Amino acid sequence: MCAVFGLIDYGHILTTKAKEKILKVLSKECEVRGTDATGFAYNTKDGLNIYKRPLPAHKMKLHLPEGTDVIMGHTRMTTQGSEKNNNNNHPFYGDLGDSTFALAHNGILRNDLKLRAERSLPMTEIETDSYIAVQLLESIGALDFKALKSVAEDLVGSFVLTVLDDRNNMYFVVGDNPLTIYNFPDYGFYLYASTTSILKSTIKHIGLSKANKSEIGADTGDLIRISYDGEVDRSEFECYGRYGTYGYYDFLLEDIDFGDMGLDEIKGFAEELGIDGETIEYLYLSGYPLEYLEELLNYPDELIYEAEMIRDGCW
Repeated sequence: MCAVFGLIDYGHILTTKAKEKILKVLSKECEVRGTDATGFAYNTKDGLNIYKRPLPAHKMKLHLPEGTDVIMGHTRMTTQGSEKNNNNNHPFYGDLGDSTFALAHNGILRNDLKLRAERSLPMTEIETDSYIAVQLLESIGALDFKALKSVAEDLVGSFVLTVLDDRNNMYFVVGDNPLTIYNFPDYGFYLYASTTSILKSTIKHIGLSKANKSEIGADTGDLIRISYDGEVDRSEFECYGRYGTYGYYDFLLEDIDFGDMGLDEIKGFAEELGIDGETIEYLYLSGYPLEYLEELLNYPDELIYEAEMIRDGCW
């Protein structure tokens, strides 16, 4: 369970110190979704910069250069690839030849190894599933709605992608993970984060609870671009979700390495990860095979998410 967040200062009213203060509060609020690493991406006159460390947000010291208007952020809860190897932390750098970009991901991708093999993409020192999205964009050689649609429709799993290009355009690729974007027109800036509760808490702490704001709709299948001057453009993609074009049991049979753990063993491992054993039992009684529950132990946020979705009647 990670968080994406950021600020787009299209009105150029905010001072650099004001932006640093807002981002400090916003990133700390995002710690509820991950404290293993924190990262930022932004453009300066010298090009695209990425600053990331295996530290919780409250220990990061962000000093923005003057004139930095768009900042993309990420807080990480590690599911694949140790955060101690800083290459595994978000955002990731992408190179299109004549331009560059930074990409951050919230969610879990299940077919990264399969895509890398099918497209003959190279293995890298980056060990996370998320990096496949960078490689797919680089293989296309473009960053626009058409390219992002192609990438999004290749991905199997849960995701929201944020992509910042070197011209200060911010792209949002909204799969079936949450995203909230607020516009503050009187102050000329946008704030976004993975959940509404994170944004509301941030707004309260920076004293903008009563400020005029509007929400920019961000639903599953949306492609959104907010340009450096605040203009919003949209497109769409077909979101195939957590199991792609497979049915639930087809996905299990094709992609999971079956084990032989019993229910009590799985519950024990889950409790060591801080997950209530009752959550495991609930999923088991809801029809989840033991083999799949064992696999989900590698993805604690996904396990909790699926239990919540069933309880809420969404699945």
